[in-house]
Amino acid sequence: MEIEKKLVVAATRERVWELLLDPHVMTGAVPGMKSIEVISPTEYIALMQVKISFISAKFKLHTNIVEQRAPEYLRAQGTGEDASVASSLKQTSEIFLTSTPEGGTELRIKVNVDVLGRLGTFGLSVMKTKADRMWDEFGKNLAERIDGPDAGAQAVADSQDSQAAAAANSTAGNGASAPAFAGSTPASAALPASSSAAVHTASREPERRGWLARLLGDGRLAAGAVPQRSADTIRVEVRQADRVITIEWPVEAAGECKDWLRQLLGQSAT
Repeated sequence: MEIEKKLVVAATRERVWELLLDPHVMTGAVPGMKSIEVISPTEYIALMQVKISFISAKFKLHTNIVEQRAPEYLRAQGTGEDASVASSLKQTSEIFLTSTPEGGTELRIKVNVDVLGRLGTFGLSVMKTKADRMWDEFGKNLAERIDGPDAGAQAVADSQDSQAAAAANSTAGNGASAPAFAGSTPASAALPASSSAAVHTASREPERRGWLARLLGDGRLAAGAVPQRSADTIRVEVRQADRVITIEWPVEAAGECKDWLRQLLGQSAT
C-alpha cells in the first residue's frame, strides 16, 4: 500500500526538521505512539498502538534512518509485529520539506507499507481511511507545537481540503463515482434492509477458513444462537449459501464499516 500526504505549517524548514527528529515531540504528535527508545541518532524503537475497527494492535516498531539531507529530505525503513493479533508490517517512508513563499514549510510524506496478518485483511480502502485520520491528527498536533491550538485546527482544515481536491480530481479522471449502498447487492452477499432486521445465525457444514474467517478470528456462535443487540454497534449480516455471518462494528467506526462493505461487495461482484 502506498500513501502520500502533505500539509503546510508556519515554521521554517530548519524548525520543522528539528521537531521531526525530536523523539519527545514525536511521541506527543504521532497518533497512537506510546514511547520511543533512542538506540542511536539514526535508530529508534517505538511502541505504537493502532485500532482498526474491532482489532487493536500494539506494534513494536524498529526504525532506521537510512538517508538524510538536512533540512529537506529523510528516508527511513521500519518493521514491526504484534503476535497477539497475528499481524506484522514493513514500511519505507520518505519525508520532503519545501519552503513556501509565505515563509512556512510544506511537509510531504510518501509511505510504502505492507501489512500482513489479520489487520491486512481489511483491505486498501479501510487502511487509507485510517491513514487519513491519523495524518489529520498528526498535522494538528505538529502545528500546535509550533503555533498553538488555533494553528492545529487550521492545519487539519488545510489537509482535508487537499485530500478532497485530490479525490475530486481522481473521480473526474476516472469518470465514475464511488458505488452507493442503496441499490441491490450481489446474490452471494445479501445485507439487511434496516438495523432492526432480525438476526439468525446457522450453519449446516463446517465453517471454511476463508478470508472472512481470518478477519473474524476463531470466535464462532453456536448454531441457532441469536447475538445480543447493542445500541452502540452497527450490525451487518453476510449471507453465504446456507449460512449467515453476523458482524458488529462500533458506531464510531461507521466510516470504516462503509469502506469494508464497499470492498466486500466489490469482491462478490467479481
